[in-house]
Formats: sequence, C-alpha cells, structure tokens
Amino acid sequence: MATLPATTAIQTELKSGWLSIWLNQPESRNALSAELTGDLMAVLGAVRDDRTVRGITLRGRGGVFCAGADLKAFSSGHRSAGGPSRETVVENSKRGAVMFDTVNTMPQVVIAIVEGAAMAGGFGMACCCDVVICDANAKFAMTETAIGLSPAQISPFVIQKLGFATARRLMLTAARFDGRQAAEVGFADFVAEGAEALEKIESQIRSQVLRCAPGAIADTKALILAQPGMNRAQIVQAAAENFADRMLSDEAKEGVASFVEKRKPRWVVEP
Repeated sequence: MATLPATTAIQTELKSGWLSIWLNQPESRNALSAELTGDLMAVLGAVRDDRTVRGITLRGRGGVFCAGADLKAFSSGHRSAGGPSRETVVENSKRGAVMFDTVNTMPQVVIAIVEGAAMAGGFGMACCCDVVICDANAKFAMTETAIGLSPAQISPFVIQKLGFATARRLMLTAARFDGRQAAEVGFADFVAEGAEALEKIESQIRSQVLRCAPGAIADTKALILAQPGMNRAQIVQAAAENFADRMLSDEAKEGVASFVEKRKPRWVVEP
C-alpha cells in the first residue's frame, strides 16, 4: 500500500480501501492555491498505481467545496512591478491543466461531495470526477467571463460533463444555479440536503464500487476516456484489446471462479 505524503492544505483519511481527501483552507474558501494543488497532486500521485485504494472522495472543509482560482495571489502578481509575463501566465495555466487531467484520469472511482459552493475552477475540478453529489443549497457558477477571464483549462471537462450546448451557455453567461438546478443541467448525479444525507449516498456508491474489481474499473475508465478522440474503427480495436486484456487477467479468472463456486470474489470489501 502506498504511503501518503504529509500535507498541510488538505487532510486525508484512508480506510477500508477508500481515500477521503478534504480541501482544508476554509479561510480562502478552499481556493486552488499553489499549496493546495501541490498537496492534492502529491497525494493523487502516491495512490494512482495502488489498486488497494479503490476509490477517492473529494470534499471541502468549512462547508464549501472550492471557490476556484486563488484570485488574491492573481491580484498580488498584477500589482507587482511589471506584473507577470505572458509566458509565466501560460505556464501557470498549463500546470492547472495537469491537475485537472490528473483528477480526470485517476484509475479509481472519484466522487465529489459538493457543499456550499463550487465556483469556476472548483466547478471544473468537480466535473473531472466520476460521480458528483451535491447539497441542494450549494451554489455554482463559472464566473470567469464576469471578471474578464475565460474558463480556459476547465472547458474540456465542463463540456465532457454537461455536453456542448449546456456548457457553452453556462460558460458564456457566467450563470449562477443551485444544487437542484445542477441536477437539471447534468452536473449533479445525486442531490440531497445536509451532510448526513450526502454521506448516505456516498456510502451507497462506495458499497457498489467495493464490489467491483479494481483493475476492471481502471481499464474501463481508461477506455471510456480514450473513445472521444477515436473513429469507429479505432474504438472497435481499442475495445477488443481492452476486453482481451480483461478476459486473460487474474481478476477475470477469480471472478469466473467465484461465480461457479457461488462465493464473493476476493476483491469485495464490506464497508
């Protein structure tokens, strides 16, 4: 099992094969500061190839998920002599893309529990997750255009989650909506009110995931994410290769044996 790195801007808990990650800078509404994103990348990197870690939950301390980019740091940089160079801004933006890509492509199932608010980059990060559970009273918006910016690096993940037309409308208008409306636009997979109700839904999803083979989840997720850039012939070939790898895997042998012997596969974890 991987050893989790020491962190200050996030808190982690690994229990029964499930990693809970709490964004823990509530004084800044868990904005995506360099410290927070660095901690998050370090932890995700540590567990990426660890199949004993079966799932990950992202959540924010202080009753808020994530306010997006660290605008105070952005403002401070603009007030400094000359401000940041264009090259610096480009490189910083690309580092943000690496973080979103990392969350999006984690081989484990990733759940976002969203309370309070998920704005701009925080909304984008939630769009990178496999399952989104929202409090009915949570608030959402891609506010970038309202302050003269663009939702640049989150745009592909927002489109992936919401579809082209809805993503286009919400990004261009910086429209605000709540948890119930988030379900209507396709962002929230589940909506509940209050921490207890949110955690009950998360527990149900954990139970489902912990019955599935971790390697099969990783390979299925990789195939899902690869398909949008493929033509039909490429999809057929990739799916065939993926299925062959699964059929010949130790997990498949164990899964078939468990079916024949009428028992649970060895990977099943009881929550």
